[in-house]
Amino acid sequence: MMLKQQLLLVSDAYSALVGLSRSRVSTIVLNRGSTLDAIAQGRADITTGTFEKAMLWFSENWPDDSAWPAGVERPCRTEEDAAA
Repeated sequence: MMLKQQLLLVSDAYSALVGLSRSRVSTIVLNRGSTLDAIAQGRADITTGTFEKAMLWFSENWPDDSAWPAGVERPCRTEEDAAA
């Protein structure tokens, strides 16, 4: 799965879990409400650094009682977290 697909899968799953629209999640995570829709429509792209920051945000804010999307590696903040 390509990185943009992973981001959209995770963001859409998060949106559904917490009851927010894709544009609201885009505003919270990427500081621009139209970015995730533009990525989904093939009209926008993000840098690797932005992707990593967004995925880390989702990982740190993911609801405890919900499973992380299958097929997407869940990032962790520190090497200690990765060893756990």
